[in-house]
Amino acid sequence: MDDNFDQGRRITDLSVDDFLKRFGDELSLERQGAAVGGDRRIGEPTVNRPGLALAGFFTYFARHRVQVLGNSEMSYLRTLGPEQREARFIELCRRNLPMLVISRGASLEPRLVEVANEAGIGVFRTPMISMQFINQATLALEWEFAPMTSVHGCMVDVQGIGVMVLGKSGSGKSETVVGLLDRGASLVADDLVRLRAVGGEVIGRSPELARAHMEVRGLGLINVAALFGIAKIRLEKRLDFVVRMTPQGDMEDIERVGVARKTVKVLGHDIPYVELPVAPGRDMARMVEVAALDQKLRGLGYDTAEEFNRRLIDLMEAQGNERNR
Repeated sequence: MDDNFDQGRRITDLSVDDFLKRFGDELSLERQGAAVGGDRRIGEPTVNRPGLALAGFFTYFARHRVQVLGNSEMSYLRTLGPEQREARFIELCRRNLPMLVISRGASLEPRLVEVANEAGIGVFRTPMISMQFINQATLALEWEFAPMTSVHGCMVDVQGIGVMVLGKSGSGKSETVVGLLDRGASLVADDLVRLRAVGGEVIGRSPELARAHMEVRGLGLINVAALFGIAKIRLEKRLDFVVRMTPQGDMEDIERVGVARKTVKVLGHDIPYVELPVAPGRDMARMVEVAALDQKLRGLGYDTAEEFNRRLIDLMEAQGNERNR
């Protein structure tokens, strides 16, 4: 197998404008003050609460992160006199922050908003409580910063197993997926699979424009949700298994027992892999389904090939003992 799915790309930062465009509505962010700081860069995929920084302690201050002021930070600011409060805030804003977010729907007093805007920092508010915003924003940022790659192929959910189907153009990938949909599978992506390594897993998605659609040779584009029902669509799925469909004449060595397990490296993760021969009259949808279910059994600790091999060895040992008597 000569495919290389391990060479993904990843972003090193994200502009505030891009962050707002992609997640502003989801995080219920509303701007407070002037429209500044859109070109500032978020450099780390997590969120920081600058409580210690407001108290004047900046050692190890995570200035590249989105900064969130919650109840604790706002309460602390209210304990300070106006001059000291402004001085502390000026010192905070000198750290070249990406943006400031005030949680629980609270508003920053106008003078502090001016201080932030004068430093080129945008101020936003959200009705979410601090932890809810931190959790959702961190998940969003981790997705954006995650290693990613795109693969020419199809991806389906076969009884809980995320299967990516690969093969040369015209090998019958889409037709196989249509057969799998008819057997109860759900479509994740057709023709192009977007993969990201997030949280110790590889997650597959479809490009937004092509979501819920397939291209089938001779038919053209079909709307899977309209034809098979909305339940046949998955927005994303963990990648558990990779199947390559190869013309039987192109395969030098066809696996007969399955003891030797193969994997393929995808964004740093070893994913189980099998190559299935394609031949006239062979039901490839059923073959892919059986391969996926066999992989599911292995995940539960049952390996048919290993069990057969063990039984064969036991039988050979028993026959050897009989001859030695």
